[in-house]
Parts: sequence; C-alpha cells; structure tokens
Amino acid sequence: MLKVLRTHAKYFYFLFFIVILSFIFWGVGTVDQTGVAGIAAEVGKYKITSEEYWKTYENVIRFYRDIYKDKFDEEFEKKMKLREKVLDSIINDRVLLIAAKDAGIRISDEELHEAITQEPAFMRNGVFDNNVYLNRLRLNRITVEAYESLKRQELTLYKIRRLIELSVDIPDISPDVKEVSGDGRTANMLRQVMLNDRKEKAIKSYVDGLKKQIKIKVNTQLISG
Repeated sequence: MLKVLRTHAKYFYFLFFIVILSFIFWGVGTVDQTGVAGIAAEVGKYKITSEEYWKTYENVIRFYRDIYKDKFDEEFEKKMKLREKVLDSIINDRVLLIAAKDAGIRISDEELHEAITQEPAFMRNGVFDNNVYLNRLRLNRITVEAYESLKRQELTLYKIRRLIELSVDIPDISPDVKEVSGDGRTANMLRQVMLNDRKEKAIKSYVDGLKKQIKIKVNTQLISG
C-alpha cells in the first residue's frame, strides 16, 4: 500500500512542479515576437518559443539531477520522456489560461497584491519588504510589470484548476481498508492519494476536451535537441 502511495504522490508532485516552472519563463502573448523557426508550439493564436521551452526543460533536468544524482543520465531521461512531458505541460497550461479568459476568470489587483506580499522570498524578518522584492527581481533580470503579469497567470491557473477539482467527489474507502489501518491514518492517506489522482484525471479530461476545440501546432524538431 505504501508503494502505491509513493507512486501516486510522485506522479502528482511531478505535474505540479512542471506547472510552477512554466510560469517562471513564459507569458501569454497575442502576437508574433519571434520568427517561425523559433516557435516550439502554437496554441490557438498564442506562441511558445523554443527559448521558453528550453529554459523550462533545463530547470526540470536540474530538478531530477538533484534527486537522482548519478542515476540520472540520457537513457533515464529518454525513458521518462521528459522533453515531451515538459512541452505537453506548457501547452496544457496555455490551454487552461485560454479557457479561463473565455470564462471571465480574472485576478483582481487585491488578490495579486496579497499573493506577492505573502511570498516568503520577498520577506525580511517575516514581513514583506519592498526593497527585497525589487532587488530579487533585479537580480533575476525581470521587471516588476513582467513579474506581476506572470504572477497573475499563475494565480489564474491555480483558480481554474481549483474550480475543476471542486467538481471531484471525495472517494470512499472500503471497510476492509479501514479495519486493517487500525487508527484510520492509513485509510485517510489513501483517500487523499485517490482524491489527488481523481483531481488530476479531471483536469486532464477537461484539458483534453478543450484541445479538440483549439488549433495546436508543435514543431518537434525544436525539442529533439
């Protein structure tokens, strides 16, 4: 049972990690700012540049190398199909943002301000410090306007994902599992894993449905390395 828990947890957190990474490096654009040769994918009228893709991919690789150390090699990478998963995840996020815009989902200035001022990276002695905020952005070579735009997208994605997840029913655990677990903690852990799995499946189903309605083009040569 613990093996099942670990397997599902890794799957869930892998997807979540990819989602967070994608916001660090790309935003939603409405016009071409790069030649056709530099476009890794198109989702409707929005573009994903090869630079945006490779920056995200490199950070994912760094993440897995930190975890698996010497075990992570080119063969391991190919087996996990990380290149395809990274691009697919960025495309899925873009599809969700398009859906959120069509549904009128937006992030208010108050929501944005609250999210930024509660970010630990911008705090000093447990309190938001505007100088720390500006310095960190400067060190990462990102303007306030660009960061706030990305943050709005991150919050928008979180909001639409939460709306989809709320439609998922809490799974029932069989009496046999409850009896074996004794104090019920194992049953509760299993229920949470099952719930997370259902949430991800619901989001995937929702995105897959949207993809059938949106024109998506992928330049596989740009992610072949």
